[in-house]
Amino acid sequence: MQEDSTFNKLKSQVKDFPKTPGVYLMKDKKGIVIYVGKAKVLRNRVSSYFTGQKDIKTSVLLRKIDFLEFITTQSEYEALLLENNLIKKYNPRFNINLKDGKSYPVIRITNDKFPRVYRTRRIIQDGSEYFGPFPNVKTIDIYLELIEKLFPLRKCKGKLKYRDSPCLYYHIGRCKAPCVKKITEAGYEEDVEKVRQLLSGRTEELTRKIKIEMLRASEELNFESAAKLRDTLIAIEQIGSEQKIIDFDEEKRDYIALVHEGELATFVVFQMRNGKLIGRDLFRTKIYGTEEDAMTDFILLYYQNTTIPPQQIFVSVSLDFIILKDLFSSEWGHRTEFHLPERGRHQKFMKMAMENARLDIDRQMRDKEIDPGLEELKRVLNLSHLPKRIEGFDIAQLHGKDPVASMVSFWMGKPDNKAYRQFHMKSLGGQIDDFKSIREAVARRYSRVINDDLPKPDLILIDGGKGQVSSAMGVLRALGLGDIPLLGLAKREEEIFLPDKSEPIIIPIGSPALRILIAVRDEAHRFATTFNKKLRQKRIKIATLEGIEGIGPKRSQRILKAFGGLDGIKSASYEEISEKARIPMELAETVKTFVTKKVEIDKSKN
Repeated sequence: MQEDSTFNKLKSQVKDFPKTPGVYLMKDKKGIVIYVGKAKVLRNRVSSYFTGQKDIKTSVLLRKIDFLEFITTQSEYEALLLENNLIKKYNPRFNINLKDGKSYPVIRITNDKFPRVYRTRRIIQDGSEYFGPFPNVKTIDIYLELIEKLFPLRKCKGKLKYRDSPCLYYHIGRCKAPCVKKITEAGYEEDVEKVRQLLSGRTEELTRKIKIEMLRASEELNFESAAKLRDTLIAIEQIGSEQKIIDFDEEKRDYIALVHEGELATFVVFQMRNGKLIGRDLFRTKIYGTEEDAMTDFILLYYQNTTIPPQQIFVSVSLDFIILKDLFSSEWGHRTEFHLPERGRHQKFMKMAMENARLDIDRQMRDKEIDPGLEELKRVLNLSHLPKRIEGFDIAQLHGKDPVASMVSFWMGKPDNKAYRQFHMKSLGGQIDDFKSIREAVARRYSRVINDDLPKPDLILIDGGKGQVSSAMGVLRALGLGDIPLLGLAKREEEIFLPDKSEPIIIPIGSPALRILIAVRDEAHRFATTFNKKLRQKRIKIATLEGIEGIGPKRSQRILKAFGGLDGIKSASYEEISEKARIPMELAETVKTFVTKKVEIDKSKN
């Protein structure tokens, strides 16, 4: 009750906000600023928090607000500047707070006279060169092992110290011992350059020389050496095909990607310098406003201590680029262009950044004690990612009467009731046809998904076997959604049927994966049968009232709608029935008398 009172108070307060640009401050009961936002039109932006259905993250924020304030500005640009200053001043808990996340490893070539090559997760701007990042750790191991065999550089840490005798690495062929001048600085630099070529994907000259050595070894009948060189070539070709981080453009560019699930968010920044991806920054935070607000705030925080920002910044969210460009020009006296990449190489780099952010979000979700059944489902069904959103369908009818379909939605293995949907079957014409019903329900649901640009589920479950699965998959493919994983779960043996597979999959009874599927199937069945029962009861009640002389279908529906059922009619007075149902007093008396007897007879039977 207290929450409703506060909500209504705030909603009423917003009516007095001006329709001008500015900044709004949300405060808790202690008067502490917990969120700061900017707006082009203050009243419209802030009132949007108090209208319509809100997602979980926004609902959390709203429950903490006790008071609202605003500061008007002359322009949206000034609002952006003021918002940035106020966030720095108050450090509100619900604005983004950047935390370094665990970064993927990169390969570093140190900025030394005799450089070292090794794996690291830290980017230090000291002139060192970085290659990566490498989400697949096996790939970086292949690179380092190959470098160690082909170009054995020094292993000792820090600057090179000259010695009287070489260490063990020299004796086992893993270092050319520059510490005792077994190799010249020029010769060492040649090897370092070859490492750069390998890591940069420029391997044509390198592979040509290895092929010559391999041919020579073969002619000399040194087949063991030739085999090793052959394996080296295969390794170079393998890792070369995976190298996608070079584009030879000298302009400085950053690519910023945002991925979030609920309030959890990850920002990833790819830094391109001199045509090479020199590093990746990853930040974890929580967001409670819009993606646009979060991305703008991140940009201002990320570059606030930068000496000179890059010439180009590409982002994954559409923003007001003109205002940002003006701000950067004013702050740094430096022209920075902002873009939303839509095609070509920039879209490719942004896709890589998004994939990095998505992987981190998935890791965070796993850290939140994800239901092990979802992990098992991903493995058993060979899914590309965790089935976080599962939508399940079932059909219900009784002898062809009141045919309906249900769609339930599970998020992270738990029912998400607000996403449930019900469908009156319109295409059956009195027939009993589960296949046709499934086609209609799936078509209506996912046509809506396409038309309204709604999120697609990670997995669709149909209550049934091969026929139902084939019917549903036919519709999905016709809609261009054939890539959504789909399965049928048959009740008798709990067999799992997949599209285009003749034999079912059997998951052991009691396994976490099967438990989730059964829960979705049973919930879809419950929701469908409850809806069907409700319609049948309504039809029976309507038929009951139609047995009274002077009451037809329209009057019957009107009376039931007004009183919610027979018990409501029984409790009402003659005058109420006459007024609400818009029928004569004499007929109202007849209706009440009839219904009272009907209800009493039904109770005595029970």
